[in-house]
Amino acid sequence: MAKTGTTTTQDLRSAIERSGYYPALVSEAVESAVGPEPISSYLVHQETTFDANEVRRHVTVLVLTPTRFVVSHTDEQTGDASGPAVPLATTSTESVRLDRIGSVVVSRMVANPETYTPGTLPREVVLTIGWGAVQRLDLEPAGCSDPNCEADHGYTGSATADDLSLRVSEAGDGPETVAQALLFARALSEATVTGGPRV
Repeated sequence: MAKTGTTTTQDLRSAIERSGYYPALVSEAVESAVGPEPISSYLVHQETTFDANEVRRHVTVLVLTPTRFVVSHTDEQTGDASGPAVPLATTSTESVRLDRIGSVVVSRMVANPETYTPGTLPREVVLTIGWGAVQRLDLEPAGCSDPNCEADHGYTGSATADDLSLRVSEAGDGPETVAQALLFARALSEATVTGGPRV
């Protein structure tokens, strides 16, 4: 769920409870990371994946405060084969100062672009946020246009900041979640330009 404008910890907790994924654990981790700061906007996204014979759930919670972007991930884990079979979950949070966010990329996929009407929800949104914590370096051997050249031209490549990428789709998550992802992305983009979200 995403919300813009001033909201309360209770609103965020209710959204986490609606996701149905270990709400007490997720809420405690997120609230601890946010602390006493007011919440300006948030997005709760649950994703289910299938791994061989297992179903794994993952929830991502994004929170925007006047000074920080907080991201929380909670995953199901398989237990150690040597011990008793008990459900396990791992939750992590990261707090990022707004001035560290270098990019907020929103990719939209729309159907029938020739008849697109402004304001129509896209079928899919991918939100990518970069703050320099994770850098991906893709290298490949460099070459030249001479097919007979045997010289070593070194390497060429690209460096990409890819700290968080979140995909929501109308088919998988519903139109409300797509709209909420766009609201959160807009609030975060504005916050990185103005130095903080509008409240």
